[in-house]
Amino acid sequence: MTSSSSIPSAAMPPKPAAAGFAMPAEWEPHAATWMAWPPPNRTFGPDGSETLAEARRAWARVANTVVKYEPLTMLTAPGQSAGARRLLDPRVSVVEHPIDDAWMRDTGPTFLTDGQGELAAVDWVFNGWGAQEWARWERDQHVAEGVAGLSGARRFASRLVNEGGGIHVDGQGTVLLTETVQLDPARNPGWTKAEVEAELHAFLGTRRAIWLPRGLTRDYGPFGTRGHVDIVAAFVHPGVVVAHAQPDPAHPDFEVCRENLRLLRSSTDASGRRLEVVELVAPTVTEVDGEPVDFSYVNHYLCNGAVVLCAFDDPSDEVNARVFAELFPQRRVELVDARPIFAAGGGIHCITQQQPEV
Repeated sequence: MTSSSSIPSAAMPPKPAAAGFAMPAEWEPHAATWMAWPPPNRTFGPDGSETLAEARRAWARVANTVVKYEPLTMLTAPGQSAGARRLLDPRVSVVEHPIDDAWMRDTGPTFLTDGQGELAAVDWVFNGWGAQEWARWERDQHVAEGVAGLSGARRFASRLVNEGGGIHVDGQGTVLLTETVQLDPARNPGWTKAEVEAELHAFLGTRRAIWLPRGLTRDYGPFGTRGHVDIVAAFVHPGVVVAHAQPDPAHPDFEVCRENLRLLRSSTDASGRRLEVVELVAPTVTEVDGEPVDFSYVNHYLCNGAVVLCAFDDPSDEVNARVFAELFPQRRVELVDARPIFAAGGGIHCITQQQPEV
């Protein structure tokens, strides 16, 4: 990699922060939500498989919940829109666009606003979560540009390999991330932590990065992302984060969570505030088919008037629903079964992408 400091300033493309853009917090008002419809692939299974049908039902449940509160556009692969419409609420807009997978948080753009009525979109480099063996990204590497065009946003292309699930912002200058994503040699070989921070700040309008060492254990297995932060910790208010807590000492995430909680509680945001950390206790189920799970309530989605919260048919569902009801008393908490989404490698936050109001 060529250090940004070695590139002549006259050759540098414009950066969004310098143009007055920044990424708003997720709880700020949305103009719309974007999603992508599961296509047949190695993640979901072939056409006609029950795994693909189950994934599509799960994606539809999320979309049909969100569209009650704000407009939603679903991208489908060419020729698959009619099947999607049969499962989707008629209020969902369906647009055909070439896709490889269905994780809009990661393949879609990161939207920005400038406070003056203009919308922008960051087009990160996407390479299949670090060129994973199972991943395909011939089409997905162009999804962010396509969505930016469909939304009418001004596009800014970054040199950084990054996914939306690998960052979380407070809208006031702070970004959360993990060392195993942006510093992954299969994503950004040769980049230093300082260079990653500089690029993120220039594109997100942030000025303080809080690094966690890693994500949850299952996220490093098949169909994992190698440590996305949006399953570990997320801002819910300025100075306040929710964080995954695994109380079972036998679970491999027990120590991971203890370290993350310790680091978060000792961290300050861009305004110098010591973070308040709200623990979200993991479901009581700790494994499926003999493998440890990373079921997490952190991976929620905030839309206008609602919290769309992962549910796992577990006693902890209602416990965490009450936590979110206290955090967002003006929003309705909508529990949606996320087990088929997690079986494919993510959660509700991973399949949604917010477009903020300008």
